[in-house]
Amino acid sequence: MSVLSMVAPPPDRTTSYGPDDDQVYDVRLPAAASRDATVIVIHGGFWRPSYDRGHAGPQSTALAAHGFHVATIEYRRIPGDWPAMAADVLAAIHAVASDPALPDDIVLLGHSAGGHLAAWSAHQGVPVIGFVSLAGCLDLHMTRDLGLGGDAAAELMGAASETVWRAADPAMLGRPPVRASLVHGDADDRVPVEVSESYQAAVGAGVPLQVLAGCAHFELIDPRSAYFTHTVTGVGGLLS
Repeated sequence: MSVLSMVAPPPDRTTSYGPDDDQVYDVRLPAAASRDATVIVIHGGFWRPSYDRGHAGPQSTALAAHGFHVATIEYRRIPGDWPAMAADVLAAIHAVASDPALPDDIVLLGHSAGGHLAAWSAHQGVPVIGFVSLAGCLDLHMTRDLGLGGDAAAELMGAASETVWRAADPAMLGRPPVRASLVHGDADDRVPVEVSESYQAAVGAGVPLQVLAGCAHFELIDPRSAYFTHTVTGVGGLLS
């Protein structure tokens, strides 16, 4: 069974940060001793409306089992409306940061398109200590030029100008202002590892990239996979 079709236990609560049905975040509380940190999970799906936070449920549940407070955010995914998506992601992060029941130390954890959103958000003044990108679409221009996800990046940005493209592309924003960690499998046939390598080259070698031999795209968010331990240690490494 693919992680995309797994059904996770329901969250402890779902909280709205806006009036739209997609402007919510799910909270999962640690079952054991807390690491006193909040992980904001930003799901992937090539920014498309057909993929929602449901497929991040198993990942989020597993992170809570490892002692983290977890907030899995949803956001509007409207093809061609990057400004709405960007505004939602930032609003969700600020809402989680203001949630009195969640620890103040926050790490963003994004997979695939969510890796792009996590890296981009880190440059927008959000109150986080770092981000982890899992097989992230970190170089938005390269994602477009390779036609990944059936031209998903072009579909996301629509008729946006090159100025807007550059402002939305983490690879164009310089070294991130917070700690960062990149994890990517060398067997990924959806977002090839070269995308993370291109981002690292653009922002500087001070951002570490861990390339996992034999790891494909979804194994990093599948708690049943041996590679999932790298997701957990990636988050923990930013807190040490």
